[in-house]
Amino acid sequence: MVKLNKIYTRTGDKGETGLGDGTRLPKHAPRVSAYGEVDETNAVIGLAIVAINADKDLTTDLAPTLVRIQNDLFDLGADLCTPDKQTEESAADLRITPEQVTALEQDIDNLNSNIAPLTSFVLPGGTAAAAHLHHARTVARRAERMITAMAAQESINPNALNYINRLSDLLFVMARYVNKGSSGDILWKPGGDR
Repeated sequence: MVKLNKIYTRTGDKGETGLGDGTRLPKHAPRVSAYGEVDETNAVIGLAIVAINADKDLTTDLAPTLVRIQNDLFDLGADLCTPDKQTEESAADLRITPEQVTALEQDIDNLNSNIAPLTSFVLPGGTAAAAHLHHARTVARRAERMITAMAAQESINPNALNYINRLSDLLFVMARYVNKGSSGDILWKPGGDR
């Protein structure tokens, strides 16, 4: 159980932060940037949940799935915050599991089976809820780029990368699913207004 009695500690005042194993790193280190991007993804998903809950015309409730994902993103942040020591003791650390990745794939398949196949690229937008989901998708893709940059320098849990990759796919499908009940997706028209 996490217990935070004090919000400020002054331990980061010199531009460093502590990892899950106690190691200190500069706040601009790739590892810190990676889990920071995951945190931003989580915050943007929070905005999407608010937009979904505010849209009285939506006939579906994606919010419980998104709340589950927000919890998973805390798991992902903890995973990235703890260096992979490749030892038996690290098995007890909090890591993203293949089952969490599979859950996202099942969500994608379930929602995608209810929307028409794409005939063009989709412009981010439509309903407010869909726009927030598209925004979350792009932030998740940025987190993925940062995680791959980190993985190029040090060992990470491969499920972490799989998870963030599937998440951006799911957020795209969710945006399309939300737009399905309104005016639909806004499709890209190459060179459309020249």
